[in-house]
Amino acid sequence: MIMDVKQIQEYLPHRFPFLLVDAILEIQEGESITGIKNVTINEWFFQGHFPGKPVMPGVLIVEAMAQTAGVMLLSTELKEQKGKVIYFMTIDLVKFRKPVVPGDQLVMKLKLMKFKGNIGKFHGEAFVGDSIVAEADMMAMVGEK
Repeated sequence: MIMDVKQIQEYLPHRFPFLLVDAILEIQEGESITGIKNVTINEWFFQGHFPGKPVMPGVLIVEAMAQTAGVMLLSTELKEQKGKVIYFMTIDLVKFRKPVVPGDQLVMKLKLMKFKGNIGKFHGEAFVGDSIVAEADMMAMVGEK
């Protein structure tokens, strides 16, 4: 682990219950980042999604990938941008392959495809173990808080 949740909070403005990245395992500057989310039964969203059959909402899996990408942009590509926020611009080609349930460790792998000005384009994949559970292409912009 190269970044714990306290260090992640130095870059992302998200806080409980919406911070969806617990640790960063690897960053290759300008190329890729790997983060994790430990999914527990105590997550707020399991109260209603779904009672008796808890499944992590797909939109939150995509959000976790986007937050991981945000850490990469704010901690390496744009060091002078620490304290700024990342805004979604597009989310494309989203695919959900398997449900994510309590007890899973979600591993998010993001590749930076292009970076120009204050806009980054990423391809993200989320895994549980060796199985891909979701993937998406996304663009995000660095903005003011």
